[in-house]
Amino acid sequence: MDAAATIRGFSRVPLLGWLVGAFVAVVLEIVVGTPLAVSLGLSKIPVLFGVVTALKQPLLFPGAAVYVLLVYAVPIAVIARFTTGPANWVAGRLLAFPLVVSAAVHLGLFYITLEMWSGLSDYRDLVLRFTLIAVMVTLSLNVINGYMGEFSCSHPGFMAVGAYVASVLSVDLFTKHRVFGEALLPPALGPFLFPVVLIIAGLVAAVSALVVAIPSFRTRGDYLAIISLAFMFIVKSLIENLEIVGGARGLGGQPDWAGLPTVFLWTVACVWVINNFVRSTLGKAVNAVRDNEMAATAMTVDTRYTKMVGFLFAAFWAGVAGGLFAHVLRYVNPGTFGIQKLAEVLAMVYFGGLNSVYGSIIGAVGISLLGEALRPLEIFKWIIIPLLLILVMIYRPTGLVAFKEFDPETILKPKSDPERERDALPQG
Repeated sequence: MDAAATIRGFSRVPLLGWLVGAFVAVVLEIVVGTPLAVSLGLSKIPVLFGVVTALKQPLLFPGAAVYVLLVYAVPIAVIARFTTGPANWVAGRLLAFPLVVSAAVHLGLFYITLEMWSGLSDYRDLVLRFTLIAVMVTLSLNVINGYMGEFSCSHPGFMAVGAYVASVLSVDLFTKHRVFGEALLPPALGPFLFPVVLIIAGLVAAVSALVVAIPSFRTRGDYLAIISLAFMFIVKSLIENLEIVGGARGLGGQPDWAGLPTVFLWTVACVWVINNFVRSTLGKAVNAVRDNEMAATAMTVDTRYTKMVGFLFAAFWAGVAGGLFAHVLRYVNPGTFGIQKLAEVLAMVYFGGLNSVYGSIIGAVGISLLGEALRPLEIFKWIIIPLLLILVMIYRPTGLVAFKEFDPETILKPKSDPERERDALPQG
């Protein structure tokens, strides 16, 4: 079989087929991962697809590469390719039900795969949760910098507001703390009320966004970038001088409520809500304001109201992400939400692609995993990542996947006519 035929074969694999392949690969790693790693000269299972291992000890690179090939690449490719028919048939049958049923099946299989993969290492679990939170932050900033066409630097400030509000509420209400004293409510209620805590954190972040939005959207030009950058530094300095929340030392003791299931569900909710927002009438109005504000005004679009709603909406999700971040780390420090966090989030947005939910997901996952994989290089990773971004900006100025609509029905549908795939199923 030639290369073109192979590519055509893989192009017919639906998303369900790739998910089944990934699931089988993770099961294979659980069963034979440790003995295979030892037989290849590795001390343990590679935590991030062998990259960290190879960078720490270059002599182990061949073993790490063979491990990834045998455990991930080959099984995923083989399973996906040879289950194309059944996967297309099942995907087609699922679309006979409401779209939410097909989405639930795909997301369920995806979550189980992630749960098993991260369960092999605490480090994997932590990286995965931070990566999911990065997806939320990147998506929300893309609403402003991509869909709205503005340039905001305030997202670390919104994250800080959400992180501290959520931390104070959870610590004060549900735990015994050295600063806040006894819990005001029964601790057993905490996990059930945690979603309410996160929503409150998001709402407070959205209200704080008015400090930026009100003066910024009365003017034109680059004032939003200047005011939002000032807002970030003001929030950081204010928290550093509030001793009740630990000042520059930070605040710890947050309950362990942000496990992988919680972070995963909030990320799915964020993707779904933001995708619906940008595809809604208001989202189209945001795009119209970006493309030509005068023309949008002539078409009866209230441009200032549209900008305000989009900005506050993005701030809300940044606040929720900040609350999750604080409870994953179980410690929050104002220094975390400074210029380095801003550079990191902007890199994710512009690397992945503007005006694209796909791009935000790719940018957040790519930069997060790349940063962790290159951690053994220490200072040199901050040379490699910027160089990569420069190359992307030269050859893909709008990002890797820009201006591409995220359509769940297109993603979940079979890649060929399900009726033609019946022959691939066992008879009887």
